[in-house]
Amino acid sequence: MSMNLSAKLDELQRGDRQLETTVALCEIRSQLQELTKSVESCQSEVSEVKRDMVAIKHELDTVQQVKEEIEELREYVDRLGEQSHRRKLRLLEQGLTFFLSYAILAAVLGMLQFGYNTGVINAPEGNIENFMKDVYKDRFGEDMTEDTVKFFYSLAVSIFAIGGMFGGFSGGIIANRFGRKGGLLLNNFLGIVGAGLMGFTKIFQSYEVLFLGRFIIGVNCGLNTSLVPMYISEIAPLNLRGGLGTVNQLAVTVGLLLSQVLGIEQILGTDDGWPVLLGLAVCPAILQLILLPVCPESPRYLLITKQWEEEARKALRRLRASNQVEEDIEEMRAEERAQQAEATISMTELICSPTLRSPLIIGVVMQLSQQLSGINAVFYYSTGLFISAGLTEESAKFATIGIGAIMVLMTLVSIPLMDRTGRRTLHLYGLGGMFIFSIFITISFLIKEFFGYVQEMIDWMSYLSVVSTLCFVVFFAVGPGSIPWMITAELFSQGPRPAAMSIAVLVNWMANFLVGIGFPSMKTALENYTFLPFSVFLAIFWIFTYKKVPETKNKTFEEILALFRHGNGRTEENTESKETVMTGTEDTPLNTSATYLKPSTTN
Repeated sequence: MSMNLSAKLDELQRGDRQLETTVALCEIRSQLQELTKSVESCQSEVSEVKRDMVAIKHELDTVQQVKEEIEELREYVDRLGEQSHRRKLRLLEQGLTFFLSYAILAAVLGMLQFGYNTGVINAPEGNIENFMKDVYKDRFGEDMTEDTVKFFYSLAVSIFAIGGMFGGFSGGIIANRFGRKGGLLLNNFLGIVGAGLMGFTKIFQSYEVLFLGRFIIGVNCGLNTSLVPMYISEIAPLNLRGGLGTVNQLAVTVGLLLSQVLGIEQILGTDDGWPVLLGLAVCPAILQLILLPVCPESPRYLLITKQWEEEARKALRRLRASNQVEEDIEEMRAEERAQQAEATISMTELICSPTLRSPLIIGVVMQLSQQLSGINAVFYYSTGLFISAGLTEESAKFATIGIGAIMVLMTLVSIPLMDRTGRRTLHLYGLGGMFIFSIFITISFLIKEFFGYVQEMIDWMSYLSVVSTLCFVVFFAVGPGSIPWMITAELFSQGPRPAAMSIAVLVNWMANFLVGIGFPSMKTALENYTFLPFSVFLAIFWIFTYKKVPETKNKTFEEILALFRHGNGRTEENTESKETVMTGTEDTPLNTSATYLKPSTTN
């Protein structure tokens, strides 16, 4: 009995152990399943990590490749910089050749025409007024009132500027359609017609013919003021561009002096001689028609605008008197690449362009600084000013001739200074000096009024007035006389240059007209304070020039364009004191901006 019970107990114990084992196995099995799932999850994560590592490696390879390309690009840009540096050094070594001098002489006859017709109306004022009175009396049987005489004479003076507006505004269109040289040649026919009408005024017994002739010659001179600076700036070597640009103003001053000398009573300043005096404006037009056809067209126009590379090379070989013109060609190509995005643009597009707005504003204000300085009040009415200051009529005319002579002399002095001192610096000196002596002119008028009863004081003040006016003219010749014409052409590349010149010249002639028509009334209204508004303008223009105008000396057109692409031209350019200005042996930091692209390696 007891043995049976023991066996049964053993069985029960074995059954319990099997049950426990089964439960344990079930637990182990479930844990193994979970572990398997974890391992599979880990394998999935490892696979993802492997894929991420492959992607990272691919990106690292890409970054390394980009880094290598950047290094190649940097080396390429450095090589371009070195090439540009050497090219600019060679450009700065170019000199003045005989044929370049001939081309400059032929072209600036247009500016001589402008100067002559600006000053020619001054000396024979009384003769022209007498002619108008006689014609009016013959027509209507009564005398012309003094106010009408003054109005008609001021119209004869200022209608010249109205014609200049039309000519200046159309200069860009003419330059692009017919070329710089072609436009100048066609323009001479207007000069011949206008001069002919003025010369035959007395034969026709019509002051309307005089007005028409002055208008047509104004159109001619307006075109000249747009085309001549453009042509000269485009054919001049880099290192001579400033000095040769000043030749524009030299021609203007020679024309002024010539008109003043011929206008004295002993030569052509008579009732019979003044039509001949005005008609002599035909001479520069005919002379330019003879001389200019031998000259080449602007190489920049031929290469960049017309894409005639071989013709551009021929023109350069003649102008440089050398077959080595690759530096000039490459400099033009660089300019072309720099302004390809703009191409040839209209005046509306120019005004709306954010990149070109700043140089356009500078160009316009520079033109205003020339005309609203009061210089044309001196050119047009200097004889009357000197008479009112106490000089005799004959002395006043000779003082006016002295103004022309000083203009010529000081312009000659400013030619070598232009490429040494710089455009901006000379303009600041000029505006500052004009401001000071405009104040002295006003003071001399005031003292003459207060001490008019003392004869010695009258004589002394007369001389002070003359000397102040002459010094006023000296400082005009130093800067504002020539720089606005030159710098407007320098601030723009080939594409927008014609449109920019048209706008700037239009503004110049509009200001010229306002001064010409408004000065007599202003003189009547302000009397001794006549020059005070000009003093205010001069102060404003000086501040603007100091803060905004860049220095363009020894800069290629591409470098000047890059200044305005990267921001305000004044901020970057006028740090020149921190740079080394390149001469024949010195270095200038060059702009190697994004206008150059890495050449394709797939070709």
